[in-house]
Amino acid sequence: MSRFLIDHPRTHNCGELRRQDVGQSVTVMGWVQNYRDHGGCIFVDLRDRFGLTQIKFDPAVDADVKERADALRSEWVIGVRGAVVDRGANENPNMSTGAIEIEAQRLEIFSRAKTPPFQIADAIDTHENLRLKYRYLDLRRKPLQDNLVLRHEVMRVARNYLSENGFLELETPILTKSTPEGARDYLVPSRVHPGQFYALPQSPQIFKQIFMISGYDRYFQICRCFRDEDLRFDRQPEFSQIDCEMSFVSSEQVFEVMGGLARTIWKEVGGIDLPEQVPQLSYAEAMERFGIDRPDLRFGLELKDVGAIVTKSDFKVFRSVVDGGGLVKALNAKGGAAFSRADIDRLAEVCTLYGAKGMAWIKIQPDRWQGPVAKFFGDEVKAELTEACDLEPGDLLCFVADSFTVANAALANLRLAVASKLGLIDADKRELVWITDFPLFEEESEDGRYFSKHHPFTAPHPDDLHLLSEDPTRVRSLGYDLVLNGQEIAGGSIRIHDGAVQTRVFELLGMDEEERNARFGFLLEALAYGTPPHGGIAFGLDRLVMQLTDAASIRDVIAFPKTQRASDVMTDAPGAVDPEQLAELHIGLRLSESS
Repeated sequence: MSRFLIDHPRTHNCGELRRQDVGQSVTVMGWVQNYRDHGGCIFVDLRDRFGLTQIKFDPAVDADVKERADALRSEWVIGVRGAVVDRGANENPNMSTGAIEIEAQRLEIFSRAKTPPFQIADAIDTHENLRLKYRYLDLRRKPLQDNLVLRHEVMRVARNYLSENGFLELETPILTKSTPEGARDYLVPSRVHPGQFYALPQSPQIFKQIFMISGYDRYFQICRCFRDEDLRFDRQPEFSQIDCEMSFVSSEQVFEVMGGLARTIWKEVGGIDLPEQVPQLSYAEAMERFGIDRPDLRFGLELKDVGAIVTKSDFKVFRSVVDGGGLVKALNAKGGAAFSRADIDRLAEVCTLYGAKGMAWIKIQPDRWQGPVAKFFGDEVKAELTEACDLEPGDLLCFVADSFTVANAALANLRLAVASKLGLIDADKRELVWITDFPLFEEESEDGRYFSKHHPFTAPHPDDLHLLSEDPTRVRSLGYDLVLNGQEIAGGSIRIHDGAVQTRVFELLGMDEEERNARFGFLLEALAYGTPPHGGIAFGLDRLVMQLTDAASIRDVIAFPKTQRASDVMTDAPGAVDPEQLAELHIGLRLSESS
């Protein structure tokens, strides 16, 4: 341990000193940000996570200290003891400490540093993989430090709010049983149980329900979750969520408490007032009007199902799609008649990117309808389209004809592209919406099984219970998502608390009695011992912080993220292990040639 730390403990951080501190003897410590030799004096900007302070090494104050300072270079870690002086006319208004500097009287070099592979600065043009390889250097940059400080604030505010509202912070296991919830599990082999495996939790779902069965009433946890799935800009193989569960509640009560959590986080952390009254849209209405179950409500551009109208036209493509059970939907790009052909071709590319075969379009000119399909529409069809789509001269009417899934996906993304092109998206606006009444099941598979839209513990809508036997595809669930500006920030549901209903859902998912008992027997047994009605939700912590910081990537709000190939280039994980370790775990490897 350095004697300097004992004799001169740190008195201030590097963002703290102001003009009122002039005359004090202080000790600061940190990293050398910049080094400047101005003839007789050396100036150093000393950095820690709180800010920068200028240090002046003046031979007139202490020649030996100045001589030692000649050796300093960027990212060396030092301690300085000296006097705070006023910079007078040399004040730097761009630094919070710019009114003062420290005249060094003592210098301690704690450690030297190699030349960094990239500059430690706010804005750098460095490939992300290099930044991730040297993450410990990247994390010294202020933008990432600010993101992680804000992340801490989100967690602090969430803990305080939930604690004040009667929630208990309770922990659930990391090593647990494999009960896949849609994505693949990460598996952990057991040494003491040969051939058997733990799984890392995709969520604490079952355990938090068991807390409700145990009578804990209100639970929360800021937890790590793991899913072995394909990655994208807002996904990671391990991620964090603010996980909550409540007993004896309806969906509306969950909305009230969790809406309050969202408002509190945005207000206290971001200084932003979210609306108190949050609208609700059913899944069916959201899909009909916006083509997506997480609509951005900052602008209009609603979709219209025009299948019944365009089948009266002479355009056979539209008629064949409708006859085949598909959709023809349209979007009116107000003012879009001014778009060039190249602009329209780029919009069509958006549609094909999401699976559509193409995009038909018509420009509504003052004296005619112009476009490749305009000639197929008679006066009656034009009149009906004009009323249905609120058409006016200067508009661009865009059509996609395809299956329910493809038509909606293409038009939902076309809607965003058009809004961006027309400048309709207000970056300062915050629009929340609850999406409700999701389908309980996805479509039936060839072997007669259904698939959970959310997860198999989501309760059916009470008005649709009879449909579990008659037509499961029509059963609505008590699932819900909270969406902000087109991004899902939280999702949850009221849970099944009746063992018979849970068993029926498992049956529809294709689980026979043996599989039910093997995978979920402990839950079914627990449900038989007095289960309160309960529901919950999970906020994606990483996505919350992305929203609050306007980060371009989820990796910029996580301290040590993985790449899009789920690897850690800093530690070189995943990696090989010794054969002795595998033998202890009773594992032998047989790799395919492609591996």
